Amino acid sequence: MLKQALVLAALLLPGAYANAHEYSVGELHIAHPWSLELPPNAPNVAAYFIVHNNGKSDDRLLSVDTPISSEAQLHEHAMTAGGTMKMQQVASVPVPAGKDVVFAPSAYHVMILQPKDRSLLADGKRFPLTLHFEKAGDVTVDVAVQKQPPADQPASHEHAH
Repeated sequence: MLKQALVLAALLLPGAYANAHEYSVGELHIAHPWSLELPPNAPNVAAYFIVHNNGKSDDRLLSVDTPISSEAQLHEHAMTAGGTMKMQQVASVPVPAGKDVVFAPSAYHVMILQPKDRSLLADGKRFPLTLHFEKAGDVTVDVAVQKQPPADQPASHEHAH
C-alpha cells in the first residue's frame, strides 16, 4: 500500500510542479514564465510568458521590475517599412479582453538589462519578476531559467543587446 502511494505521489508531482508555475491576478492568468540561460558574454537577458485575459474588459501591462536588475523594460519586435525586424522598447502592452498576449522570442518580451548576479541566470535557477497591470494590479512570478526554449515555443536565439 505504501509503495502504491509513493508511486502515485511521484506521478502527481510533475503536474503539481507545472501548476505551480502559473499565476493569476484579477481576471489575468500568467502561464510558464521562462528565460534562456544567460550566455557568458551577453549583457542582457529576456523573459517570456503568456498572459490570458479571462475577463470582459481590456487591461494593460504597464511595467515590470525584478530585484536581479536595476532596469527591466517591455520590448517588442516590429516590422520596419523596409521589411526588416526591429526590436524596440514600448511604454506598455495591451491585454485585450478574452485574448492571449504572447511574450516570446521575436515578439513581445521583457528585457532585463545588466543583471546584477549572473549566477541566477543559469539553467535550473529561478528569479522573481513583478508584472504591474493597470487594472488587475501587481503579480510576482518566478521565471524559470532554461537551456532551451520550451517545446511549445518557436525556436529562436536569445537577443543580446
